[in-house]
Amino acid sequence: MSCFPKTLQPAVNRFFVLLYTALALYLTFLLLRFPALSLEYAKTGLMLWFTKMVPVLLPFMILSGIMIRMNLTERFVGLIHPLLHGLYGVSKNGSYVILMGFLCGFPMGARIIGELLETDKLSGRESALLLYFCNNIGPIYFLSYVIPTLGLKKTLVPFCIMYGVPLLYGLILFRMPHLTKGDKKAYGFLALSHSQDKAVTMPLLSAVDSSVSSGLFGIAKLGGYMVFFNLLNICFVPFSDLPPFLPKLYNCILEITSGIDRVGQSMPYLVLIMLPFGGFSCIAQTYSMICHTNLSIRPYLLHKLAQTGLTALIYLLWHPF
Repeated sequence: MSCFPKTLQPAVNRFFVLLYTALALYLTFLLLRFPALSLEYAKTGLMLWFTKMVPVLLPFMILSGIMIRMNLTERFVGLIHPLLHGLYGVSKNGSYVILMGFLCGFPMGARIIGELLETDKLSGRESALLLYFCNNIGPIYFLSYVIPTLGLKKTLVPFCIMYGVPLLYGLILFRMPHLTKGDKKAYGFLALSHSQDKAVTMPLLSAVDSSVSSGLFGIAKLGGYMVFFNLLNICFVPFSDLPPFLPKLYNCILEITSGIDRVGQSMPYLVLIMLPFGGFSCIAQTYSMICHTNLSIRPYLLHKLAQTGLTALIYLLWHPF
């Protein structure tokens, strides 16, 4: 639903058509003007995808897909579910989302939510609330790439802030009455029924084959996003007189992995503050994981901005290093 009056909608539509056309022409010009640099940016995105994303995410995609198709997710979280249910009031599949979403990282949380919602193993309300805080930078990525690249010696405090903020944010979400009493408009999605009776258990080989095919398709899409958003770094190349802070901020907002690489150790707080947001590349990747469901990307984006703001406030008030 548009936020503009109906009388202005045609003019607004024409404006955006002209804006998108101008951006396309500008990008085409830059690709032709700086072919070597364009190739380098695209290559960087491809290498980051191949060396960082494929080895970390693809095995989890396949394994999680097998468990979902064979209805093993509820048994998988049998030990931790009482704790998570006591804190968040989630179902067993909701506990599975929290566990895997925080362990695996972007965009596995969104992918698992989409698959569970599509197979009717999560309600629409629970899926939306989980999406708002269970789709974050993974701890393996954080400890093996972010911390060494930033040159941080003290890791405990930024680690606790990175994952403590969304965990506490989710706790608040599930305890807010207007978000847990069935107000459909609060989520931006159509509520779906939650019925385990409709769940179909696949045989092992069928589940493996389906999960491998789905995982390869999903990881290939993510590679396309990595290449495209890295290529967009070329937009600021003609403006060489800008303060150094602005291009670095742009890099982090656009694609967080390449942004971290370009910022390096010069602005660690900028990177740590931008990590909860994840960059527009992660937002687009998240959308690709839920676009086949009735979940909306808009409220997700707002909640991510809220968590980024809370993280910025914590680092502003408390400098841990």
